[in-house]
Amino acid sequence: MPTAPYPTVDALLHRALRHVEDWKQSWGAFDRHPSLGVDPDRLDAAFNEYLERLEGNYPFHHPRYAGQMLKPPHPVALAAYAAAQRINPNNHALDGGPPTSQMEKEVVADLAAMLGLPDTALGHLTGGGTVANLEALWVARELHPDQALAVAENAHYTHGRMSEVLDVEVVPVPADAPGHIDLDALDRVLEEHAIGTVVLTAGTTGLGAVDPIDEAIPLCEAHDARVHIDAAYGGFFRLLTEDAAPSIENFPVERFRAIEAADSVAIDPHKHGLQPYGCGCILFRDPAVGRFYQHDSPYTYFTSDDLHLGEISLECSRAGAAAGALWCTLRALPLDPDDGLGPILAACVRAARTWADAVENSDALTLVAPPETDIVSYRPTTEGQTLSAVHEASQALFDAAMNDPDDPIFTSVYRLSADALTTLSPSLNADRDEAAILRSVLMKPEHETYATSLVDRLADTARTVTPHTP
Repeated sequence: MPTAPYPTVDALLHRALRHVEDWKQSWGAFDRHPSLGVDPDRLDAAFNEYLERLEGNYPFHHPRYAGQMLKPPHPVALAAYAAAQRINPNNHALDGGPPTSQMEKEVVADLAAMLGLPDTALGHLTGGGTVANLEALWVARELHPDQALAVAENAHYTHGRMSEVLDVEVVPVPADAPGHIDLDALDRVLEEHAIGTVVLTAGTTGLGAVDPIDEAIPLCEAHDARVHIDAAYGGFFRLLTEDAAPSIENFPVERFRAIEAADSVAIDPHKHGLQPYGCGCILFRDPAVGRFYQHDSPYTYFTSDDLHLGEISLECSRAGAAAGALWCTLRALPLDPDDGLGPILAACVRAARTWADAVENSDALTLVAPPETDIVSYRPTTEGQTLSAVHEASQALFDAAMNDPDDPIFTSVYRLSADALTTLSPSLNADRDEAAILRSVLMKPEHETYATSLVDRLADTARTVTPHTP
């Protein structure tokens, strides 16, 4: 397949905004109200200050940024979002955004198909994974009001917070050192408690661990418990389980493939779907759960007898621009394992393997756990074999790399419990309850090319800031 040109933001934005402006003019010119005017000097000063303050951001767009789960939207998404935002549709009701509401239904169907859910699955976009998971837990409560949720200890903290909002009991399930739910512990929880829904994670935000979904779902079915998959971070990786996808070492194919048997799934297009914040999605296998959303709005649902998205969403006003941007992106970069988004995701996963290999080849850095997705965990190699030595060295390397005045590299730190870290690194002595390690999220495909050189530079820095590092 020939290399395609990379579209420029300027060209796409110019085309998008010009088209929308022509459309607006086709409705006839009118005089804008004088109150909308802005003093030119004040506007100039405000904009100058605004643009200067934006320069305080870290370079999320650059390969040297391998810290948190932040990446730039694709130029197609940016331009499509800007075009729709000029009109500012609201996808709560068809009245507020007929085209983008239809686009939302289409992209939700695309996401359901990618995850292996049936054509009849019900879903909608949300402001992000937090709201998507909230809706899943709310439906779980409505289906089983007298039963608890079982949630792994390493699941995202949003489940605990949203359970408090919903006043739902949560039974924690122990996890292993890398963060997978413990199946034996889950079995005991299901035996000893009245559990209505089990929350599993397809890609933890800590070390990128993927729960053994393929083994957990039959276990849950045997106990008549529903399964919700929090795939906010890792859901798009299911593309790489298809036959046309490349084979990647240590990639949990069967675990991602098993998502198709879930009762509900949360996924975030504003992560690996190349979208601007906020664009999440919640999907339900059984469309009958739509009955829990039923309500009446005397001034909203009147232009069409078709389904209004506000009738199946806890959120009311939602940006139609988010749906439009995702729709346009998935038409330009389809959800295919060997085209569109597939090669981008594969490059990110390979980047993590390349990064991990470079760490293992270094005497100054030590791998903490092999990557399953595109998140790598590692630490400086220390002479002192205590958690205190690891903690201090990790923090020092993080600070020194980020604050290098000439060529900074941005990573992140992650706190692991003493039990988890000493299990992953048995040579360490636990002289404190937890310790920081380094964590890199390689969610830009460019990381595949830069991984080795970035690790080499981190190793050089580690030798400088950690006196006893080899």
